[in-house]
Amino acid sequence: MSTALVILAAGKGTRMNSDLPKVLHPIAHAPMLIHAMRAGVALSPERTVVVAGHGADEVAKAVADEDETAVVAIQQEQLGTAHAVEQAREALDGFSGDVVVLYGDTPFLQPATLERMVEARRAHDLVILGFEAADPARYGRLVMQGETLERIVEFKDASDEERAITFCNSGLMACDADTLFSLIDEVGNHNASKEYYLTDVVEIARQRGLKVTAVACEEAQTLGVNSRPDLAAADAVFQARARAELLDLGVTLMAPETVYLAADTVIGRDAVIEPNVVFGPGVTVESGAVIRSFSHLEGCHVSRGAVVGPYARLRPGTELAEDSRIGNFVEIKNAEIGEGAKVNHLSYIGDASVGAATNIGAGTITCNYDGVMKHRTEIGENVFVGSNTMLVAPVRLGDGAMTATGTVVTRDVEADALAVARARQENKPGYARKLFEMLKAKKARREKRA
Repeated sequence: MSTALVILAAGKGTRMNSDLPKVLHPIAHAPMLIHAMRAGVALSPERTVVVAGHGADEVAKAVADEDETAVVAIQQEQLGTAHAVEQAREALDGFSGDVVVLYGDTPFLQPATLERMVEARRAHDLVILGFEAADPARYGRLVMQGETLERIVEFKDASDEERAITFCNSGLMACDADTLFSLIDEVGNHNASKEYYLTDVVEIARQRGLKVTAVACEEAQTLGVNSRPDLAAADAVFQARARAELLDLGVTLMAPETVYLAADTVIGRDAVIEPNVVFGPGVTVESGAVIRSFSHLEGCHVSRGAVVGPYARLRPGTELAEDSRIGNFVEIKNAEIGEGAKVNHLSYIGDASVGAATNIGAGTITCNYDGVMKHRTEIGENVFVGSNTMLVAPVRLGDGAMTATGTVVTRDVEADALAVARARQENKPGYARKLFEMLKAKKARREKRA
């Protein structure tokens, strides 16, 4: 059976107090909406439709960046969840199969839960996702009779007996496309909010004699985000879960609660992550690597046996080969660092390649930007770059070359050559004493005038 996803992402999220659409607020550096889309990938959907409203252009861009085949449907007026799903009808024209309705602000749904919903659809016409609530509060209650979902009762309409039910409605559902839209056609807006509620399809389906059931999941999967405190709590949930998974996989986190992970962080077994490390998007750390404290990594690959930090920054495009060393207060950007190469202190290496076993001295800078364009620096193997060397790109240092401390390199250095480019030192006897006397006298005259 083919499957399509309809992800509702039209809400403004007034309680977020933000110009950014609610579903684009990030959890672990990825928008909530993207978390929902990635969960749905487990179903290998034939079509994915995201229903956008507030900030539709921004939402459409985020969707395209994640899945260029996904379609964005626009809900011009937010008239309720049934109305939102209705906006996906045109995008699903000609589709035959199941529609799974998700919410863009529910980021923790697990693929296995969606698979159980689709499995339940084989024996039922409509499947609702429910959860056992620790505190049912004002959630809608799912009234079950065996495997049959009799009805959904909103808190305000529930009797005392119904309010005692802890099996609650998440709002997610799965249904055959034709059946779903025919049910939506009958949904009215005869309520205080004058909105078309998707939950009403349960009662309509039961009146038709259709088979309706509910699948249960853990409450944490249905966690919705409606405010900044919700967002912070959701991010904390993600981080705790992701850290636990890494520990189970054999990664050493010396102070797990201080490590911040991105949604796509990959770390291999026996890697060691020291306290207060931040992982941005797009980072892979291979087995046996060590990331020392207070380092920040983004868009980079760290190979086996490499050591990074402390206080290092790896920016996008960084590729560290095996057993390389990136030390304290070093920044690497769009550069390849060869096997066994070392950049240990207070240096910036950008738009460059550094060959195997090369040593980059403290204070070295690749001067890669001329104010208009970026230029590349190529450093060969077994090169010794002296401290405080300025490499003015584009420039190349051949294998085995050396630069003297304080050198400004403006042209290529051939293999095995020594480059020296600095003014000759001159010592002037007595000049320091005379200079200080002159400066002190000048200061005294200024103070007298004041």
